[in-house]
Amino acid sequence: MTRLRSLLFALVFLGGTVPLALATAAMAPVSARLLRRGAHLWAVWFVWCARVLAGVRLVVRGAVPQHPCLVAFKHQSAFETYLTLYLFEAPAVVMKKELLEIPVWGFIARRHGSIGVDRSRGTAAMKRLLREARARIAEGRPILIFPEGTRVPVGSAPPLKAGLAGLYQATNLAVVPVALDSGRLWPKGLVKRPGTVTLAFLPEVPPGLSKDEMEARVHAAINADPVTATVRTA
Repeated sequence: MTRLRSLLFALVFLGGTVPLALATAAMAPVSARLLRRGAHLWAVWFVWCARVLAGVRLVVRGAVPQHPCLVAFKHQSAFETYLTLYLFEAPAVVMKKELLEIPVWGFIARRHGSIGVDRSRGTAAMKRLLREARARIAEGRPILIFPEGTRVPVGSAPPLKAGLAGLYQATNLAVVPVALDSGRLWPKGLVKRPGTVTLAFLPEVPPGLSKDEMEARVHAAINADPVTATVRTA
């Protein structure tokens, strides 16, 4: 039954994604507002399909920040990447540069304000990240980042990559850590397990701390249990 539901999810979600993506791409040159609306509608479609077809429900704990700040997500699966467009009004998501090269989707992501990072370019990549992040912050948008750099197995807590510290020191913004448990239900591959994914927005790590203290606080927070952790209230 789980395999059948997962297959149905994949077919229906992909079937709806194609027309939504094409319509959103067509709106991109016309209106930033319509572009964001289309991207958000696609994320709503994903959440609906996940809940109704795959049996994966979402619980969000804590206040979702919509103002300029750094939002640091735990990264266990693709599930939370869709939620960046579902939960936020105008997010600027930091992602691998390769993702921005995907036909149609990459065009939409670039016009939406996503920030591509070429990890092979070292210092040059960091400079571009900071330049583009400052531009998005000036527009009043939060910067969303997955500081572990890639998806990690459930229970794994690798050290954070340099991008978060670079943004923190250059922007003087607070960090909102996000803990989650999506990896239990949404592994790589076709089969998705029914159940509830919990996403928790945790209290801010204030600006002005040392790099080591900031990273220690964020690391501990994103690896906390999202079901029981104290959450952000405003």
